[in-house]
Amino acid sequence: MSNNNNRLAFTKDFFSSPALSLTLAGIFRRGEMAEKGDVEMEEVDDGSGEVRRDDAAEVSSENLGPVRSRSDDDFEGGGVHEENEEGDGGCLVKRRKKYHRHTTEQIREMEALFKESPHPDEKQRQQLSKRLGLSPRQVKFWFQNRRTQIKAIQERHENTLLKAEMEKLREENKAMRELTKKKVGCPNCGTANAAEDHTAFTTTEQLRIKNAKLKAEVEKLRAALGKHSQSSISPSYSSGNDQEANRNCLDFYTGIFGLEKSRIMERVHQALEELKTMAVTNEPLWIRSIETGREILNYDEYLKTFHVKNSNACWLKRHIEASRDTTVVFMEPSRLIQSFMDENQWKEMFPSMISKAATIDVICNGEVANWNGAVQLMFVEVQLLTPLVPTREIYFIRHCKQLDAELWAIVDVSIDNVDDTNIDASLMKYRKRPSGCIIKDESNGHCKVTMVEHLECEKTKVHNLYRTIVNNGTAFGARHWMATLQLQCERLAFFMATNIPIKDSTGVATLAGRKSILKLAERMSSSFSQAVAASSYQTWTKVVGKTGEDIRVCSRKNLSDPGEPIGVILCAVFSLWLPVPPHTLFHFLRDEARRNEWDAMFGGDKVESIANLAKGQDRGNSTRGSKESSSMWILQDASTNSSESMVVYSGVDVSGMQSVMTGCDSGSLTILPSGFSILPDGAESRSLLITRQKDHKSSDTHGGALLTAAVQIVTDASPSAKPTVDSVEYVKSIVCCTMKNIRSSLGCCEDDC
Repeated sequence: MSNNNNRLAFTKDFFSSPALSLTLAGIFRRGEMAEKGDVEMEEVDDGSGEVRRDDAAEVSSENLGPVRSRSDDDFEGGGVHEENEEGDGGCLVKRRKKYHRHTTEQIREMEALFKESPHPDEKQRQQLSKRLGLSPRQVKFWFQNRRTQIKAIQERHENTLLKAEMEKLREENKAMRELTKKKVGCPNCGTANAAEDHTAFTTTEQLRIKNAKLKAEVEKLRAALGKHSQSSISPSYSSGNDQEANRNCLDFYTGIFGLEKSRIMERVHQALEELKTMAVTNEPLWIRSIETGREILNYDEYLKTFHVKNSNACWLKRHIEASRDTTVVFMEPSRLIQSFMDENQWKEMFPSMISKAATIDVICNGEVANWNGAVQLMFVEVQLLTPLVPTREIYFIRHCKQLDAELWAIVDVSIDNVDDTNIDASLMKYRKRPSGCIIKDESNGHCKVTMVEHLECEKTKVHNLYRTIVNNGTAFGARHWMATLQLQCERLAFFMATNIPIKDSTGVATLAGRKSILKLAERMSSSFSQAVAASSYQTWTKVVGKTGEDIRVCSRKNLSDPGEPIGVILCAVFSLWLPVPPHTLFHFLRDEARRNEWDAMFGGDKVESIANLAKGQDRGNSTRGSKESSSMWILQDASTNSSESMVVYSGVDVSGMQSVMTGCDSGSLTILPSGFSILPDGAESRSLLITRQKDHKSSDTHGGALLTAAVQIVTDASPSAKPTVDSVEYVKSIVCCTMKNIRSSLGCCEDDC
């Protein structure tokens, strides 16, 4: 017992001694400073030729004031001089000498050199020390402290980012799981439940894109932290390794799939050079088809020109689409460039082809005035106006570069060797090889655009109706993009024009009224394009008509959008081939005098024309208002180009339409568009069997037309309601009756279709 008491007394005396208190206080201070990354790492040569590192409590943060370093006397004799002082209790305590503070001018000079070269050589340190009145070793240790500080700050910063991103990722996954739980099928008709409106679909897609980005960001941060940790544990002071460590800690880009900015920029510059060559070189790189007039890429010459490694084994698993087209559009280059670089304007410029577009990350902002040098990661979902062709989701880098005073380039390219585990596998089915457009200023508000579209696709099954135009590249090729661009530029020019001839603008008295109607028509056509494609906004269900037709049906609900009817909206779509030229079918459907021959929704009476507004050089590009009855008018928007035609219509309230014609805002006018999309079938050399009338044959050798008809109705004014079997049968009957009337009016037998 006495031994235990003596041992306890000794312990109390020991831990209460002033010497131990001072020693522990010093240890705790050093631990806190090391934890904050503010500890100086002294290099000391112990004579063995190896360099070891000693810690010193050296705060080198610029934000905390001038950096302190030891005086020259501290380094004499290869050690640190200390003084013995008598502390409390008579104990001798070793204290360090006071530190020397660098002046503001000395810090500024060393900071300037640090930005140019974080690892100055002996000659640079000698010159700097003479200029600043410091010893070379003081300069050396200042740079060493600064490098250590940079690494510590960045490591803490990236650790914080990693925690934040992982927390965001967990929240996104939780939200997506909750949305998924809400998706159930309708027990009555088998269609998707209308419990999720258009806003919910949009939110889900945004979450999915952001989730993919967050996964990549987390993987990138983990890799970055691993590099920093390894660098801190096993430091190397050779010049080559110093440069590598500096590149890792200072030049590591935190934006895209864990790739470094320098690597991304290198790939972008290579793609730009390839695009410039692809845009201007003709034969033998590009060969023009005698039958179709389209340019075909000679892949043997392509491999030879760009020194591409022979990857035929890989190409056998994937489909290559390459196309080129040139057109002149009525738009200034600066505005056209803005339309390509801004995702919202880009989508508005191609409303029938782009269902979704987003800028995921910005790598370089470029010049504010003209986007020169801008580099950004983008996402796009490309569509055809039919649910029978799957959409294409593509991630790619977009770069804008001014080549000279009158020439611009916008290049798109997917980054190679991206780890597929970072993003959804479905988003890697389509990859862009160097593509884009060269824009040349032609003065007078016009510019010449040469577009190259070069895509690598996974081989997928395509519906028989659309197999030809998808496989030969006309569905998503450069000609389709350029024709749509030219049409939209004409529409914008006619929208802004103030000198439209009277014959091209009838029924509307004011310029404000004309603009208001054209804006309403544009919204109607964009809404139609969004509703009928295979985008992930919709979930399509296949149903069979009475005569065996395959009809796609989907439902959605509108809670608060004043532009559409509130309630449950049901859409039915039917696609078929007709042996008539696309332009013949287009003019038949847009002709108001013949509407009664096919219209199964608004009755069979002839309509009276109220207004006719041109929106393009082709007379078929127009917006019309017609009187169907005393209580209902019909607004029709028609557009056509060499690749695609559309006729979209909707019943509108009479009083609301009259208000729009006077120039009032059309944003709150309710419309629910139905209509048609017309595409060439891709068989240009096929002889026609039948034209407009049964008894009138044609020797025209143009191909037939792929027609998609869509009908939308409101099944219930309550958003909480569900589509019933009767409502599905009703919308099926309308679309089937419409198609039957079109066949009959054009003289097409069932066997021909």
